[in-house]
Amino acid sequence: MRRLFTPLAIIVTLMFAYAPVMIANAPYESTMGLVQKIFYFHVPSWWAMGAGVLTCGVSSAIFLFRNRPAADHLAYSAAELAVLFGLCGLVTGPLWARKSWGVWWQWDARLTMALLLELVFVSYLLVRKYGGPGSDKLAAAVGLFGTAVAPFVYVSVNIWRTVHPKTSVVPTLQAGMFGAFWFCSLTFMLLFALLLTLRVHLEQRRAELDRLYLAEEE
Repeated sequence: MRRLFTPLAIIVTLMFAYAPVMIANAPYESTMGLVQKIFYFHVPSWWAMGAGVLTCGVSSAIFLFRNRPAADHLAYSAAELAVLFGLCGLVTGPLWARKSWGVWWQWDARLTMALLLELVFVSYLLVRKYGGPGSDKLAAAVGLFGTAVAPFVYVSVNIWRTVHPKTSVVPTLQAGMFGAFWFCSLTFMLLFALLLTLRVHLEQRRAELDRLYLAEEE
């Protein structure tokens, strides 16, 4: 993976540099106009968060039942990225909503559940930071809970009445929007993979440093 890091970093940088060109050339949505173009970063942010949630959940399960430190490192790293990309989604969403709905926020099913999911993974990080001995196992349980909640966030717009668009929006995009959307989505997923690689490497070095401190104290 280390050999792929530099080429991946270059590719992600070039894709993010070109993404505004793709977005600018995409057609305007008939009713929302220019503000709709937030969509090209808003939705991929949530997809990247979803990748972080899934990675954290699977890794947490492996750590809980197999007690593998490498899985714990991956879960911790993925949880941080889930919070980061979730924050991007929570910031870009109200910017879009203010123009489209006339308000910054609505306490409807999708928005409320998305905020709660973000807070679940913030709590994961707080448990890891301040939980003391055994916090890794407790945080893993929190990660599993968050992963179980995530699918309900996605389907909430199809179950309850909500101002948020339904999940059927993406498959029905116009041809010009379709290409820009998937380009931006791929860009965000590659950025997630790049940051996850960096964060796991940092967590491994931190764990090695902790082992050295313990060995020195003994």
